[in-house]
Amino acid sequence: MKIAFDGRTVIVTGAAQGIGRAIALAFADLGAQVHAVDVDEAGLAQTARDGITPHTLDIGDRDAVQALIPGLDADVLVNCAGGVRGQVGRPIEEISAADWQTIFDVNLSGTFFMAQAVAPGMKAKGRGRIVNISSGAGRTISLTGIQAYASAKAGQIGLTRQLGHELGQFGITVNCVAPGFVRSNPTTERQWEAMGEAGQKALLNNIAMRTLGRPEDIANAVLFFASDHAGWITGETLGVDGGK
Repeated sequence: MKIAFDGRTVIVTGAAQGIGRAIALAFADLGAQVHAVDVDEAGLAQTARDGITPHTLDIGDRDAVQALIPGLDADVLVNCAGGVRGQVGRPIEEISAADWQTIFDVNLSGTFFMAQAVAPGMKAKGRGRIVNISSGAGRTISLTGIQAYASAKAGQIGLTRQLGHELGQFGITVNCVAPGFVRSNPTTERQWEAMGEAGQKALLNNIAMRTLGRPEDIANAVLFFASDHAGWITGETLGVDGGK
């Protein structure tokens, strides 16, 4: 199955490190013109050295998104920005409004704002691909215990279904990838270490294949959804988690 993206413009959010970076590199390797969007300027500097165009942007800021993104004329949008924003699991009564909103801004609101910004251009072309990166936390529970993270990731799955229904008539597909635990950035490394040997073993024993995935495993699923091979698939969520 040959997949190529020559002449296609791809935007990847959260592309400065980890899974997002792997996705951006995978598209670039297949001929796409890739725009990396992130707030991590140091990480973006590395993507620039890899021939990927960097953009420093807070995707939770709708006005900033609208000022930049429509002009990039995307054929493919991958919403990978997210994470727990430095938070750890705490009892529900300790969560402030700001704690809750910060996680929703990057994981769910940002996904909506980015899709909103590319939709008119994709409609004009009569085709487009939007791929959202949710999490196994959005389908079950979050290993971190962070309520907002699990809720926002579940919201991405719901948004995927809704936008797939709305945009399908314009030739735009909207799909979602829900990764299992992948050691891909400093945050996930801290989470892995915090589990300790017993916790790590328990996590692996709960995976059918008994191994953790790689960022490239997630990138491969995204490439499929973005390709012509997935032209009649929309509103779907694919778990890439080694079997749970």
